[in-house]
Amino acid sequence: MIVRGAPPPHRYSPPTYWEDRARRFAEERDGLAAVCAYGMPEFYNRAIDLGQRRALDPWLRVAPGTRVLDVGCGVGRWSRFLAARGARVMGVDLSPTMVAQARRRAQAQGLDGCRFAVADLASLDLGEQFDLVLAVTVLQHILDPAAVRAALGAMVAHLAPGGRIILLEAAPTEAASRCDSTVFTARRRSAYLDMIEACGLQVRALTGVDPAPFRRRLVPHLRTLPRGVGLSLLAAATALSVPIDALFGRRAAGRSWHAVFVLERKDRGY
Repeated sequence: MIVRGAPPPHRYSPPTYWEDRARRFAEERDGLAAVCAYGMPEFYNRAIDLGQRRALDPWLRVAPGTRVLDVGCGVGRWSRFLAARGARVMGVDLSPTMVAQARRRAQAQGLDGCRFAVADLASLDLGEQFDLVLAVTVLQHILDPAAVRAALGAMVAHLAPGGRIILLEAAPTEAASRCDSTVFTARRRSAYLDMIEACGLQVRALTGVDPAPFRRRLVPHLRTLPRGVGLSLLAAATALSVPIDALFGRRAAGRSWHAVFVLERKDRGY
């Protein structure tokens, strides 16, 4: 168990980085270390997963047969969640190992409504349209501004008339560069709203995820603390955060580190 976090690489090559993470962690338990917080203990990643599920649940109550595109699908936790609700899901990811694990896990659950493919979101062209396009903590790992705009544009291009895009991303209301690294950037929420506007989308709803400040204030300092002290503080911060996030997460959007953006085309007929 690592409690100081894993040091980011000096040079970030997304296919290489995510494939390495997948090979390390995608087979472990639910594969959360491959897709949530790299190098953090299981209890921490389970708390992240729980908070994301609570935040997203109102928007993922899909009708049977709903066509879903899950971008940056990782080990397929959202693809499988939606397929179990009757959706027909296409999951794409940069990492072949992630995709292989997603496919294996879906087959083990007997979920026939899942397909998976290795693909780069920024240049995605599946030749299909979807009623729901979902991206959970994907854009925050695309550092180049032009590439992130291309990625959002690719999602729009795959959106069927009347469909929705749902994003869950680190999007603080104020500048917060202390957690930025070579693999992650916490863009201000206003930057996302500007991109959303430029892509011809409108915000149907904007809700919070994790308003409790304890973990995000502690994590940048973990690497400077002794292991035992860091683990104890992280456990305490997580224990304090979970009930606050559960009670107030969706409503306290202005105080949340992450946000859920529910998006529709401005002209829903095209």
